[in-house]
Amino acid sequence: MNIKKAVFPVAGFGTRFLPATKATPKEMLPIIDKPIIQYAVEEALEAGINEFIFVTHHAKRAIEDHFDENLDLKQRLKNDGKDDLLKLISKVGGKDSKFTFVRQDEPKGLGHAISCAQHLMEKNEYFAVILADDLIISEGKNVTSQLIDRVQQEDRQALALETVPTHDISKFGVISFSEQQEDVFQLSGIVEKPDPSEAPSDLAVVGRYIFNQSIFNSIDEKTPGKNGEIQITDAIEKQISDFVGIKFQGQRYDCGSKIGYLKANIELGLKHPEISEDLKNLLKEYCNL
Repeated sequence: MNIKKAVFPVAGFGTRFLPATKATPKEMLPIIDKPIIQYAVEEALEAGINEFIFVTHHAKRAIEDHFDENLDLKQRLKNDGKDDLLKLISKVGGKDSKFTFVRQDEPKGLGHAISCAQHLMEKNEYFAVILADDLIISEGKNVTSQLIDRVQQEDRQALALETVPTHDISKFGVISFSEQQEDVFQLSGIVEKPDPSEAPSDLAVVGRYIFNQSIFNSIDEKTPGKNGEIQITDAIEKQISDFVGIKFQGQRYDCGSKIGYLKANIELGLKHPEISEDLKNLLKEYCNL
């Protein structure tokens, strides 16, 4: 089984980062020197995916421009002999990669956003869904690769799971499970943003999914779920016996929050060869205040 397509829902307004996101898509905010969305696409590429589907809206043109060729800039860098910078702006994935952009005309929830890509899927095809807000860095195989490995073993759909503290439970979809084998969970239920006192576990679904084409049959656009949105959680619940949960190996940064975004910049900056030493010295200076 080859999984070659990934869907990136990027139609949100990014209101938590206003006014920065008034004219700039949240997904284009940089982590050091690379936009958040590029980390997500490179993760998919590393997992063997070469078709990238963005569910977007009219105010997100900058994302499309970012993954397009900028011939004027390329020629300028070439003329200036800046080959190192030229490599940085080369098309992600090279000539074999395919980028498709589809519109979500109004924000109706994650389930609806994913359904906007339905016409691009083949019958019985598996595909990844990657939420760029959840930047996940792994030392070994990345999180999407970890999910794909399990799907290929079991021929079932998969969710990425993370243990979350009680005070954060109400921010996530939370699973119940019938069986556990190390980091693999056989799912028995899922609840969207439960009250902590009613949560079935402390295992939350974070922004990585592997679905097959059947998920579209379970997305009910006529009956909105929690908060009046078409929730992907409701569709998963209808097919719950066909899902496994994977407690992934890696560090997640919630780049949809200011503190998570700042943490990602600091921690990745400490690993960046160009600025790591200066950043360490700067942090030491501030920590001594």
